[in-house]
Amino acid sequence: MAKNNKILIFSVSQLNALIRGAVQNALPGRLMLRGQISDWKQYPSGHCYFSLKDADSQIACVMWGSKARSLKFTCENGMEVIATGLVDVYLPRGQYQFYAEKLEPAGIGSLQLAFEQMRKRLEAEGLFRGEHKKPIPPYAMRIGVVTSRQGAAIKDIAESIFHRWPCARLWVFDTPVQGEGAAEKIAAAIDRANRLQKQLGLQILIVGRGGGSMEDLWAFNEERVARAIYASRIPVISAVGHEVDTTIADLVADARVSTPTRAGVIAVPDRRDVLHRLETAAARLQRSAATSLQHSRMRLERITASSVFRTPYGPLHIAARQLDESCDALTDAMEARLSGWRQQVDRFARAVARIEPGRFIAIRRLSLHELQSRCRQAILAILSKKQLQLTAQDNRVQALNPRSVLSRGYSITRDCGGKVITRPEQVALGQSIITELAQNKRLESTITKVD
Repeated sequence: MAKNNKILIFSVSQLNALIRGAVQNALPGRLMLRGQISDWKQYPSGHCYFSLKDADSQIACVMWGSKARSLKFTCENGMEVIATGLVDVYLPRGQYQFYAEKLEPAGIGSLQLAFEQMRKRLEAEGLFRGEHKKPIPPYAMRIGVVTSRQGAAIKDIAESIFHRWPCARLWVFDTPVQGEGAAEKIAAAIDRANRLQKQLGLQILIVGRGGGSMEDLWAFNEERVARAIYASRIPVISAVGHEVDTTIADLVADARVSTPTRAGVIAVPDRRDVLHRLETAAARLQRSAATSLQHSRMRLERITASSVFRTPYGPLHIAARQLDESCDALTDAMEARLSGWRQQVDRFARAVARIEPGRFIAIRRLSLHELQSRCRQAILAILSKKQLQLTAQDNRVQALNPRSVLSRGYSITRDCGGKVITRPEQVALGQSIITELAQNKRLESTITKVD
């Protein structure tokens, strides 16, 4: 800052600092601001930048990630909220903005809004659909319970089950049911129960706790718990809160009850009802057996009173007579068939005798010998002719063979390259030549004179 004719000259930074101080001194340390969200943007760091506006104006707002992580609901453009925070000046840009530390929906609680948003989103994904819900076994013997050992819910659940079905066995997966991190631990307990399903033989999993405020029950509205229930291979019964309480866990579970005490009504049958049904079934079975026995006895009496039992050998005698008659008929048929075959054979024998097969065969044999003789003579004549032709051809080939004259005293002279020498001009003094004689004999010599 400098003086020039008593006029103060400020730098930009100094002016922004003065404005910041004026704003901080003029406004209270904490403000509650109501308006509609616009231009909402959340960065990977968790920091949120947005504007709050009404019909006539708007203000830039910031909510740091450390504060934004505590939001139970999802902020959306157009949503009317009440923001708690302070106004400050961002010196690098000379921009004043509202630093929000807390956001609540206007006209509805933040938890209720978060519940409605979660319910709509998971319902759109199909987590509440009936086709995904698994049936509850009618006579469960091994039951897992995800709750706190220190709460009253485990006592209510155990008394309800053992009162109705004393033969059941319970396994408690101890976990906090409210407070920071409770949702993650409840989901981990559900996952652990599923990993131990085969080892423990669990047939049903009860997830629940006693009543409380919406804040107390909030762990059962978390997405992590809802997805753990949806992914469970064990059928899940949700038993959370009082009659009027409804949680996301209730909507996702395969079955729900209004209180932990009511869990036993769905989880197990009443032994008195089962005993009554067994007694009724036993009585019905006895009556059915007695009626069936009576009918069988009457049928037996009718059968024993029939003619088969009065004259048991009658059908056997009839069958024996029918067998004898069948044997006679079969014998007569065979005799008739054999007689016909004999007559036919006699006719064939007489026909064969008339044609004298021996004489016929002898004639054919003489003809065959004559044919063989003629064929042999013809073949020999052809071979002799072909042999004469082959000899003539061989003589002609031998006459054309240049080496055939070697046996009569002639010779063939070649140079070292194998070329036949026919004129003196083809050789020179000192040159080596090869003379080929009969019987593949050769002479090698050197030219000493050319005449």
